[in-house]
Amino acid sequence: MWRRSMRQIQIDLTPEEYHSEEAVRQAVAKAMGVVAKELEPFRVVRRSIDCRRRKVVYHCTVEVGLTPSLEKNRCEPPQAGEPVVIVGAGPAGLFAAFRALQLGLRPVIVERGKPVEDRKADIVGMVRTKAVNPDSNWCFGEGGAGTYSDGKLYTRSTKRGDVGEVLRLLVQHGADSDIMVDVHAHIGTDRLPGIIGRMRQTIVEHGGEYHFNTRVTDLLLRDGRVRGVATADGERIEGKAVVLATGHSARDIYELFARRGWLLEAKPFALGVRVEHPQELINEIQYHGKGYSPLLPPATYSLVTQVNPRSVALVHSHGVFSFCMCPGGVIVPAATGEGQQVVNGMSNAARNSGFANSGIAVTVGPEDVGGEGALALLEFQKAVERRAFEAAGGCIDAPSQRLVDFLKRRPSSRLNKSNYIGRCVSAPLHEVLPGFVTDCLTQAFRDFDRKMKGFITEEASLLAVESRTSSPVRIPRDKETLQHPQLQGLYPCGEGAGYAGGIVSSAMDGMRCIEVLAGC
Repeated sequence: MWRRSMRQIQIDLTPEEYHSEEAVRQAVAKAMGVVAKELEPFRVVRRSIDCRRRKVVYHCTVEVGLTPSLEKNRCEPPQAGEPVVIVGAGPAGLFAAFRALQLGLRPVIVERGKPVEDRKADIVGMVRTKAVNPDSNWCFGEGGAGTYSDGKLYTRSTKRGDVGEVLRLLVQHGADSDIMVDVHAHIGTDRLPGIIGRMRQTIVEHGGEYHFNTRVTDLLLRDGRVRGVATADGERIEGKAVVLATGHSARDIYELFARRGWLLEAKPFALGVRVEHPQELINEIQYHGKGYSPLLPPATYSLVTQVNPRSVALVHSHGVFSFCMCPGGVIVPAATGEGQQVVNGMSNAARNSGFANSGIAVTVGPEDVGGEGALALLEFQKAVERRAFEAAGGCIDAPSQRLVDFLKRRPSSRLNKSNYIGRCVSAPLHEVLPGFVTDCLTQAFRDFDRKMKGFITEEASLLAVESRTSSPVRIPRDKETLQHPQLQGLYPCGEGAGYAGGIVSSAMDGMRCIEVLAGC
């Protein structure tokens, strides 16, 4: 409970000050113009690290004048009522299920993959055998791609719902309460599976229902509305409506829509590589030398630029940006089917691998690929992943090249040590990638080195291909009803439908779809 009206102030603290309770108290008292013993109760509600100045500081937002209480009291949802079918148990589907329970609906979750506990065995086996289970891998299974891909909780989206509600649910199920404070919050791949499992337990305890190892092959239509789904096993699962939350890699769903003549749209996506550096090097660049405070966490970066490819006569520029930067992280094989090679990054809660990696991706639009139709960009994406697969020798080894060699367009005679979960093989990525992507990356890396002196180094490696930054297809929906224009009762949502770009935005989009469905 708040004791009196609160007030927010901004303070900057050195790492040593931030980690001293008394130093924080003195800084807050000084900012308030009072002596420390007269200071009202306070708490830090937001924090970020500011590396722009020579002296690195924590930039903090502090609330003063309330009795600290980080979490809301847990409010148990009512027992569920009318069923609603939710296809996909990733962030959009999972949080849609919670919102359904809160509104008195019974979520029936249909997931092509396995429970989170069983997914791990398939992922370990994938690295050992180099064979991909098309229904259980780094992308498919309970929790979706986010479960085994780091657990970053940053979003710029504030219009879709309450970010705090998403974070509170995660904290209630075992996430560290620091995620309520950090601007770039992170849970960690090692902790997410347990959190996802506990969230499932809550859903089931309150009347929700799960169908694992159940792949949707069609929609059930009756009286002009979508009433449920048909599965590969011949089962029919029906409900009030269907929330489609299948993730950005469920290509069979896009192919179903195309086959049935239902509306789809090509959507720009991004394509590139994973760049990997020694974490110590990134720390020294971002924290201005070797003498940085040991209290600072492994450093991150965020880079963006606009470039014009020189190899083709395109009149438009392309954005190139860092994506899913993983300090102290590892790189994983993220293919979802045979004949594909895809990489992604993740990190455990401690972020202590000794390597930093980030996706560096180039925006790709319909005008870049020369094809027509809603699946043109998807086919382009597939073709690049096949080339990467072939460059790796026809398996999920990672085609790799030193950054300096990529810039000089020569194969790497030797590779740097990498934290890829698997084997790296030398490959000419400047030839594997489409020409305009290679051109854009080449220009971007040089610009990034101007912004972060030392980014281009003999120690930096590139691994291919980073192609699943987002979906290359959008499943359209009405802006007001959130239903598909041709399919009443179908609510496309999350990354797979093209309306989100990460755990938090997907979660909020899933919750929003349920709210509209329920008439809220």
